Amino acid sequence: MKLVKSLLLGSAAGLIAVGGAQAADLPVKAKAVEYVKICSLYGAGFYYIPGTDTCIKLGGYLRAEVALNTNSSFSGQLTSNNGSRNRLTNYYTMRAREDLNIDTRTATEYGVVRTFFDGVFSWTTGNYAGTGSATGTTAYSGTLALNTSGATPALVGSSINGTDGNTSGGSLGVYYAFIQFAGFTMGKAVSQFDAPWTNYPGNNFDSLVGGSGTVTGVNQFTYTADFGQGVTASFSAEDATAYYQAGNLNMTGASATGMIGGSYGSNAIGGSRSPNLVGMVRVDQAWGLFQASVAAHDNHVAYYGATEPTGHPDDKWGWAVQLALSIKNIPTGAGDVINISGVYTDGASRYNFQNLSGGSYSMFGSSGVAYQSVGFAIAPDTVFVTGSSQETVKTWGFRGAYTHNWDPYWNTALYGAYAQAQFGSLAKTTLCGAGGAGGVFGGLAGVTGCNPDFAIGQVGIITRWTPVKNLTFSADLNWTHLDQKYSGTVGYAGAGTTAKPAAVYELKDQDTITLLLRAQRNW
Repeated sequence: MKLVKSLLLGSAAGLIAVGGAQAADLPVKAKAVEYVKICSLYGAGFYYIPGTDTCIKLGGYLRAEVALNTNSSFSGQLTSNNGSRNRLTNYYTMRAREDLNIDTRTATEYGVVRTFFDGVFSWTTGNYAGTGSATGTTAYSGTLALNTSGATPALVGSSINGTDGNTSGGSLGVYYAFIQFAGFTMGKAVSQFDAPWTNYPGNNFDSLVGGSGTVTGVNQFTYTADFGQGVTASFSAEDATAYYQAGNLNMTGASATGMIGGSYGSNAIGGSRSPNLVGMVRVDQAWGLFQASVAAHDNHVAYYGATEPTGHPDDKWGWAVQLALSIKNIPTGAGDVINISGVYTDGASRYNFQNLSGGSYSMFGSSGVAYQSVGFAIAPDTVFVTGSSQETVKTWGFRGAYTHNWDPYWNTALYGAYAQAQFGSLAKTTLCGAGGAGGVFGGLAGVTGCNPDFAIGQVGIITRWTPVKNLTFSADLNWTHLDQKYSGTVGYAGAGTTAKPAAVYELKDQDTITLLLRAQRNW
């Protein structure tokens, strides 16, 4: 037995030794693959970044669209070559765009740290500028295009695309880029003044007047307090230079020709001094939403003339107030909604004539009594003349929409907007004289009524079809009306950039219609 036991133990020891030697020659076992895990803390679509406790969500859309009777940005035939309504006017604008947004969130002992980025890659039909004559004005700035003889440029300075660059260039835009932490928002985000639907109470049309709309974000430093039950309040300091300077016009340089072109003098904005100060209170609950917003805007002007000794007017603060209301779950159908807002401004016109709608108009049309008709207007923040103080321009307006869902695949929205600008006594006396019969414009031969006040009215309808989830086709038809207060006729010196000749023009209200057709795939 002892001999057998010794043999068994010896054999076992030998096997262990051999096994150990073989194991030493084998590769080390690989670590388990770390699969991406779903993050359910912040809703659908979030995943943990491998190796971290940060959750990330990617999103965006791809859009293809064509707009009729507009120029580059979807704003109607309102000014310059587009407003001239002749052979220099673009009849359509096409755009292809990819949007990419990145949302990250990390839970900390101070609350959630969030970053958000939204960028767009676009290719857009170019703006047309100039007459395109063989003798020399610019059209679609860029590469020369020769005529059939190859000797003389047929369109001096013409190129494939004047907006987005070279043939394969396009453009990159940054809509939003901000950090949120402990109630603070720091970076480029929608203004706290805006209603949640910004320019779009029910439409795709970009250029509604009647309210603020920083749809591409504005740099800001904001604190938001959350009181629970959907009640929040924010105070914000926001960059005024990008979207909120409608102009501070020195009317000393005003001329009849300039006025017809949509300018009432030289713009004399000074350097940046103060951000816009914004306060907002919002109630967002199941029934809908109510929001009240206020803003203060510093109008800081440079000099009366070209040099410091010419002097300057003092700064003048403007302000704006807006109320917004959304009513959900109305009896007409599931998901139907009414969104409305109203605004009043005094020296802060961009909170009404927002940056995508513009605030300058020079529109030509037909006439039965003159060569053609023209309507023109502008809505700056302030006006002044050399030696005077700034005089604010007051505006008010509203916008709204009703959206009805016919079924899960089709919906239609009716929408509209209205905005009015009112000038003070300094502007009216300078431009129109006492009683509208003098000044820069009112005393001209043929002018029977002179008043720089004006209004813009807009009505539209949009229908959307979503045959499958996240793929939508839409058609948006909009009518814009310029109600200007000038009357009679005027002798206009003409303008080479719009190919308008020197002739007599009728002073008349103007209209424009735009149609936007869009296909969009969200992801």
